[in-house]
Amino acid sequence: MILFGTNPIAWANDDDQTIGADIPTARILDEAGRQIGFDGIENGHRWPDDPEELRALLVGYGLKFISGWYSTKLLVRSVEDEIAACQAHLAKLKHNGCQVMIVCETSNAIHGNPTRPVNLRPVLSAEEMAAFGAKLESFAAYLAGQGVTLVYHHHMGTIVESPEEIDALMAATGPATHLLFDAGHCAFGGGDPVAVLEKHVGRVRHFHAKNTRPAVTARVRKEGLSFLQGVLAGAFTVPGDQEGGVDFAPLLKILKGAGYDGWIVIEAEQDPRLRNPLLYQTLGLATLRRLAHEAGLT
Repeated sequence: MILFGTNPIAWANDDDQTIGADIPTARILDEAGRQIGFDGIENGHRWPDDPEELRALLVGYGLKFISGWYSTKLLVRSVEDEIAACQAHLAKLKHNGCQVMIVCETSNAIHGNPTRPVNLRPVLSAEEMAAFGAKLESFAAYLAGQGVTLVYHHHMGTIVESPEEIDALMAATGPATHLLFDAGHCAFGGGDPVAVLEKHVGRVRHFHAKNTRPAVTARVRKEGLSFLQGVLAGAFTVPGDQEGGVDFAPLLKILKGAGYDGWIVIEAEQDPRLRNPLLYQTLGLATLRRLAHEAGLT
């Protein structure tokens, strides 16, 4: 069953919490659930940590809790320490019936640094990637035993950004590790979203429908801007935006061909002062619903 969700960073950013700080939490939930009609929403810094309090809050707006980002630090700590560190987050996911845990290694990531150019992100050697993959697979196997699938989020400013690094991570991990495919991060990271998704769709268990503005992402690269500077400049947008460079029609057809069953989530952070979240998220959901219907997904 295909479900459509969103992420609160369209309204209130997690990496720079001054972005959207003036937007009330109730407005975010009312627009996402009651006005736009999303099935669910991902985690954000505004939501309560208590699993039942979170469930009760979201259900009041007609929303399910989809999942949430979890920052691993496997480059600097053991698998056992990672398992211990994730328990509160895992409990939140299990209590709310989440199927996946969204994971990204952030021990050396720079996407949250407002002044560090995204071009100067960390890069692993082949040997380091293999060692990281082995630890990630062990962590994923533990989560699988808890009934939760690890989906790795390739992301700008981190050790898995380029299509070659996505390839390397998939090669370095085994059957317990799956992929969160993010169309926008794929394109920004230098990949062809269609080619990358075709290659790895068999391991995709979560889909982020993030769009990019190619003129802005090119400027970020050329001028050495940080990830957050790129966000504020408008690097990301939603499906259906005429300024967007990602064509979602072939991506949804690939998902259909692979029998994808799960969430399609609009995760598209923008400056809400310049681009009204209600309008953009409405456009994004309408576009995805139409394209999914045309692809035979729904």
